[in-house]
Amino acid sequence: LPPVCASLSWCMLVAPPCTTHLLPSFIRPSVNLLLLFLLLCVCMRPAMAGVTRHASNGIVAKLQFLTSRDSNAAYVASVAGEAAATHDGQYTFHELFLADGRTHATTFSLDREGFQLLKQPPPIENFFDEDKLKEVYEAEVRKLVQAHTGCRRVQIFDHTRRSASDALRRELKTREPSSVVHNDYSEWSATNRLRAILPEEADELVKGRFAIVNVWRSISGSIESYPLAFCDSTSMDDARDLVAVKRKAADRIGEVQLGLYNPTQRWFYFPRMSMEEAVLFKTFDSQTEDVNRFTLHAAFEDPSSDPDAPPRQSIETRCFIFF
Repeated sequence: LPPVCASLSWCMLVAPPCTTHLLPSFIRPSVNLLLLFLLLCVCMRPAMAGVTRHASNGIVAKLQFLTSRDSNAAYVASVAGEAAATHDGQYTFHELFLADGRTHATTFSLDREGFQLLKQPPPIENFFDEDKLKEVYEAEVRKLVQAHTGCRRVQIFDHTRRSASDALRRELKTREPSSVVHNDYSEWSATNRLRAILPEEADELVKGRFAIVNVWRSISGSIESYPLAFCDSTSMDDARDLVAVKRKAADRIGEVQLGLYNPTQRWFYFPRMSMEEAVLFKTFDSQTEDVNRFTLHAAFEDPSSDPDAPPRQSIETRCFIFF
């Protein structure tokens, strides 16, 4: 029995002869029944938590991991507006505890855990207006990232919109939430991407520290389905938990890192993010010591979501940052 159950059992054995004899005889059976009820409640609590799918300051949910270091695995990027992708390789769902990141939000750091929740009211209403996205939103993203990283330069190079609904994906030409545990870049693909985006400057830029940071947010109401989970990088071993695999897309071949499950990993999520909030998370850092370099993350089916919750709509903006 757990210690608290053992202690209560001892009380049940000892209390009646030691204390309940002071009570009237007609009350003693009720007291014993009450003690038995308390014992059952305490001992059954872990099992009950599993049934309700909830836990204190978090939830129990399933994340999809790469099963093993499978050389045939590959991450397949879907085409916006078309069917969800099926990745090559073998994958396994693991049930684990996702802590409510809001209870730690002020202590998270990009260079330590790898992610941060920030307040950032949306500067535009329509995230499908390419002109507004370029002229207004990107300027706000640059300010936000510089303010929270101290970098000297931010180069935005990608926006990806996602919808947790087949109908919305077809209508809005978006992609599905990525529900396999992964990190967007490896060391090789991050450097290759930099050379593709800034070919004339890359040779000089790689001599200094650079990183890739994603800014992720809702673009329609609060996130009530398929939120993102993030692995605390201080609980992760890069050599043990990350597997570099080919990323197959219609326009290019790259490389991502898929995640292997390890029980020492600590996972967090931010329930019901509003449009007034954004998460920053780091997917690569060229600095090899004393900072987080990669952040495992994945969308997941939230067991606490209402069955009629609106489908998630989100945008992630990828940025090179230079120090």
